[in-house]
Amino acid sequence: MKNIVLIFALIFTTSICLAQKTNPNYDADLAKKVNADDYGMKSYIFVILKTGSNTSQDKELKNKAFAGHMDNINRLVKNKKMIVAGPMQKNDKSYRGIFILDVSTIEEAEKLLLTDPAIKEKYLEPDLYVWYGSAALVTYLESADKVWKKGF
Repeated sequence: MKNIVLIFALIFTTSICLAQKTNPNYDADLAKKVNADDYGMKSYIFVILKTGSNTSQDKELKNKAFAGHMDNINRLVKNKKMIVAGPMQKNDKSYRGIFILDVSTIEEAEKLLLTDPAIKEKYLEPDLYVWYGSAALVTYLESADKVWKKGF
């Protein structure tokens, strides 16, 4: 009898531990709007920008490329293709910044990145990765535009 009770207790405990949790705060409309899967996640393309191979000392050309880089970031944000962009502090890996792009394939991201003059002119070189993160990340932009005081 003890063995039967023990087996029943183990089965009951295991079934409780394996039961899936449901979120009491789940908002089906928001999940649909941000293209969330059942876990509230989706795939993005994560880009690490590194120092590129162009070592030209032509300041005018370099300044023009980086002004275009900033314009391109703003265009991609406006078109809801770029969710996050920002520079990195000086480091020993020559990493210059990151992007998180709201596209589903590396190929689509590569096409977008070729519209960036600093990448096109090889001042920056991108490494691209598929990244699985919160689908709500796309809502970050709504707040991000309300917290900056001065532009670059």
